[in-house]
Amino acid sequence: MPAAELPVARVLVDVSPHHLDRPFDYLIPARWDAEAVPGCRVRVRFNGRLLDGFLLERVADSEYAGRLSWLQRVVSTEPVLSGRTLELVRAVARRYAGTMSDVVSLAVPPRHAGAENEPAGQAASTPVAPSHTGWGGYENGRTFLEAVRAGRPARAVWQALPGEDWARRLAELAATAASAGRGTVVVVPDQRDLDRLSEACTELLGAGRFVALSGELDPAERYRRWLAVHRGKVRTVVGTRAAVFAPVVEPGLLVVWDDGDELHAYPRAPYPHVRDVLTHRSHAAGAALLVGGFARTAEAGLLVESGWAREIVAPRPTVRARAPRVTAVGEDDRQLERDPDTRAARLPAVAFEAARNALREERPVLVQVPRKGYVPALACAGCRERARCRHCGGPLAVPERPGTGATPVSCRWCGHGEAGFRCDNCGSDRLRAIVVGASRTAEELGRAFSGVVVRTSGGGRILDRVPSGPSLVVSTPGAEPPVAGGYGAALLLDARALLSRPELRAGEQALRLWLAAASLVRPADRGGRVVVLADSSFTQVQALVRWDPRWYASVELAARNELGFPPVKRVASVDGSPSAVSALLERIRLPEEAEVLGPVPLEEDTDSGPRERALVRAPRQQGRALADALWTAQAAHARSGGDPVRVRLDPLELI
Repeated sequence: MPAAELPVARVLVDVSPHHLDRPFDYLIPARWDAEAVPGCRVRVRFNGRLLDGFLLERVADSEYAGRLSWLQRVVSTEPVLSGRTLELVRAVARRYAGTMSDVVSLAVPPRHAGAENEPAGQAASTPVAPSHTGWGGYENGRTFLEAVRAGRPARAVWQALPGEDWARRLAELAATAASAGRGTVVVVPDQRDLDRLSEACTELLGAGRFVALSGELDPAERYRRWLAVHRGKVRTVVGTRAAVFAPVVEPGLLVVWDDGDELHAYPRAPYPHVRDVLTHRSHAAGAALLVGGFARTAEAGLLVESGWAREIVAPRPTVRARAPRVTAVGEDDRQLERDPDTRAARLPAVAFEAARNALREERPVLVQVPRKGYVPALACAGCRERARCRHCGGPLAVPERPGTGATPVSCRWCGHGEAGFRCDNCGSDRLRAIVVGASRTAEELGRAFSGVVVRTSGGGRILDRVPSGPSLVVSTPGAEPPVAGGYGAALLLDARALLSRPELRAGEQALRLWLAAASLVRPADRGGRVVVLADSSFTQVQALVRWDPRWYASVELAARNELGFPPVKRVASVDGSPSAVSALLERIRLPEEAEVLGPVPLEEDTDSGPRERALVRAPRQQGRALADALWTAQAAHARSGGDPVRVRLDPLELI
């Protein structure tokens, strides 16, 4: 017997195909009447299988003319998909031409019955706003802080000063919002950043007044913390991208730190980006938004240029006083020949001297190397063609220091050893290093600076901190450990490896990684030096030397505008087999000014055969129409039973 009132449940069933991306109607049995609340988890029979789903709403009648199936079970009465969370899921799915089920899997963590049945506990008390903050040194800094305190929907792009304690600044904002009874979500790229931010929040807000959400938590603990936020017991959330959908009550402040980091983009369909999700949440909820970092992305630059957000920047004299001295040096082999020490370290004389002076002053030296390993990339010494495996065509490398006996050269894809290399292009049997990895660099620096401790950070072993005494710290980008008082010098090696990546954002990423490393160095008036091995004619290098990422973002944005790439235009990539890509493109009804580029073959080697990629782009004003057209085409394609395709809007990498 169905429920007496509103007996029809509209259920979002956990199925992925686009043509099934809609609610389905089910009858609610009378025995589940009280438990079947909007937003709860249910089980339903779908296409002969028992599947999970979410009850979105209850209605009196169904528009379906046939016979309705019964709701099988209410799994939990917790309304985890309702209100603003449901609205956000719908908005993100539409923006990225994805399905609601895919977005729900990102927004709502898996249920853990034990955590759900635990006593709710007391709501966290309201903290006191910090009496002193570091925002006064920035133009518009105090204004933004007052807007957060008053609950106004201020939006800003923050350019952090060199050496800024960014975690403390963000904790001050969170404490200010919490003191006014408003919710906060702060998203950082990785666990190291989260640990640093959590430490600052513990100091300013106090333990128990915030929760940290990340993918590294076990399922029970993650769901327990998520429920505390959902139930309004805690209103401040910090975390990695797992926190971006956190259902805080009365959100008043949304923050993303270092929005250019690739970790802010979900690697799963529909591939949303943290910055864009928070931007939508800010607009929908009327909450303040802050996009911060040492660098500035073109997307953040567009927010400022369009007038949607204001800048929070320090005066130029303050920037110059806080920044280290930056020198750009092209890699000149004649410098290496004149000094045996610099030749052993593969460093120009100016870089070697900067390191030696810092060590003499009892300060550590940071050495940034783009790649981990020993020699991660090899080429033919004769014609300079990339050295590839004879078995699978993968790149050859020297993964670790050579030992006595067998050759260390092997394929990075299949692991096959290559004892007798011979170039297919010119016939040479000699190899040369394209890029030298962190392990090899540490070995060479140890020989050049005899008696100095050499530490490495990167890969599976990332250092949290290093002591302040003299040492050499060889690190891959993003793994640089902080040191009390700052490094005496930083050497940014093999800059061409970062700048030459075949990606639209290669230059932007290079500058971001350089600024992050350079921000760990002492100011110039205290002897801090940064030496980047790159030609000073590159705009990225000029921005680093002048410490002016704002200028570089404007240059990059102008170039994107001329090329017609994000963020000025919305671009979608369509990947799949040639037949699948062709079939999908034929089904798309594009907006008037949209265009298709390609398709072109991809180099990916798959068991299913060759793959192609097409790009579809449209003016930003037609971005929603483009997403809708792609969703409709994917639904038709899925209904036809064609080969799978992968559609991504505004992908981070455009090869």
